[in-house]
Amino acid sequence: MRAVQLNLDGLPGPSHNYAGLAPGNIASQVSAATVSNPRAAALQGLAKMRALWALGVPQGLLPPHDRPALGVLRRIGFGGRDQQVLARASREAPQLFAACCSASAMWAANAATVSPSADSADGRVHFTPANLAGNLHRAIETPFTARVLQRIFADPARFAHHQPLPALEALGDEGAANHTRLCPAYGEPGVELFVYGRDDAVAPAPQRFPARQSREASAAVARLHGLAPGRTLLRQQLPEAIDAGVFHNDVIAVGDRDLLFLHQRAFLDQGAALTRLREACSFGLHVVELSEAAVSLAEAVSTYLFNSQLLALADGTTALLVPVECAETPRVWAALQALLAGDNPISRVEVVNLRQSMRNGGGPACLRLRVELSETELAAVAPGVLCNGRHLERLEDWVRRHYRDRLAPAELADPALLQESRVALDELTTILGLPALYDFQNEA
Repeated sequence: MRAVQLNLDGLPGPSHNYAGLAPGNIASQVSAATVSNPRAAALQGLAKMRALWALGVPQGLLPPHDRPALGVLRRIGFGGRDQQVLARASREAPQLFAACCSASAMWAANAATVSPSADSADGRVHFTPANLAGNLHRAIETPFTARVLQRIFADPARFAHHQPLPALEALGDEGAANHTRLCPAYGEPGVELFVYGRDDAVAPAPQRFPARQSREASAAVARLHGLAPGRTLLRQQLPEAIDAGVFHNDVIAVGDRDLLFLHQRAFLDQGAALTRLREACSFGLHVVELSEAAVSLAEAVSTYLFNSQLLALADGTTALLVPVECAETPRVWAALQALLAGDNPISRVEVVNLRQSMRNGGGPACLRLRVELSETELAAVAPGVLCNGRHLERLEDWVRRHYRDRLAPAELADPALLQESRVALDELTTILGLPALYDFQNEA
C-alpha cells in the first residue's frame, strides 16, 4: 500500500513575539525583547507550506495556540476580567507573563513524537505529545497540542494517542526534534533513532546550557509506541555541541528515508554511533557527514544548515530545503554546492525565507511535524488542515486581515491584541473545520 509523509507545519499566531526564554537557543536570546512582525511570520510560514505543496509534498498545518495564555495566569492567582489579568500579570510577574505569551508553539517539531503503523506493534500510528518539561513557556503548550492532535487524527482504529510523559526533569521529552526515522521507503518498516542530551546515570553532560531530552524519556516513548528493540536506537548528543547552541538534535542532523545528513560533531562517539546505525539499517543507509573544516559548529548553529528539510519528490529525487541564511553565508553555501556536486542522493537545494522564525530560534525543520501515513490513514485525517492552492490563498487572506505588522513587547498586555487574536482564531477554526477548538470558544 502506498504511503506518504505528511508535513504538518505550525502556523505563527497573531501575538508572535520575541521573548528570549530558552537557554541554549542563541538566536532566541539575541532577539529578546525586540519588535516582531506577526503578519510577516505567518506569511513566511504559509509561503514555506506553499513551496512544499508546489513540489508535490503533502502539506498541512497545526493551528496557533491562544496567547496570552490567560487560563494559566488564572491558575497561578491572577483573577478578574481579562484586562485585569493582563495588567496585573504583566506588572507583577513579567517573566511569568512573558512565558504565557510565548510564540514557541509554532515549532511543531516539538509537538510530539510520531511512529508510523509500519513500525508499531499494533499497526497503528502512535502519537506522544512532548511534555517539554525543561521550560515553563513550552510546558504549557502540551494540553492544547494533545487536543489538536486528537482532533486531527481522530480514528482510534488507525491512530493511538498517548498521554505526555510525567512532567519531570528526569523524563524531559522534546518530541520529534530529537527523533529521526530511517527506512527504505515510506510505508515499510524502518529504524527509529532517538537522540537524548543527558543520561542521569552516566557522564558526560553539557556544562553551559541544559540538556533538554533525557535518555529515560526517549526509552519510554519507544516502549509506548510498541517499537521493536532491534529497530530502535538511542544515542547521545555531543555535550560540547549542546553548549555551542545545539539545543535539539534537529539543529545538527536531519534524516529521511535512507539518508542521514549531519555535522561531524553531532553525536557522542560519533564513529561508533554511525557504525551501529548502519548495522541496524539493513536496507542500506547513505550518510552525508560535513566536517568541522567545511562548516564549523558555530556556522551550523547560526545558519541552521542542518535544521533543513529533506524532501522526497515525486520524480524520485531528493531536495534539501534550507533557510536563506545558508545562501548568505559563503562557507555554508560553498559546502552546499560541493554537496550537490558529490555522490549522494541530494540533487537540488531549495531556499526559503523564514527570518521571523529564525530570529526566534527556529528554522524549516523546527516548524514541521512529520507524520507518515498510508493512503487509508491519510483519508482519515481531518481534511481542513490539509493544504492546497485555494486553501493557502484563503489562509493568506485571513492573515492579512487579522495580523499586525508590528508588535512591541509592551503591547502583549494590550486587551485589544487579545481580542484581535481571539477573533482571528475563532475564524480559523471554521476555515480548518475544527469548531470549538479553543477554551475561549466554549466559555459562556
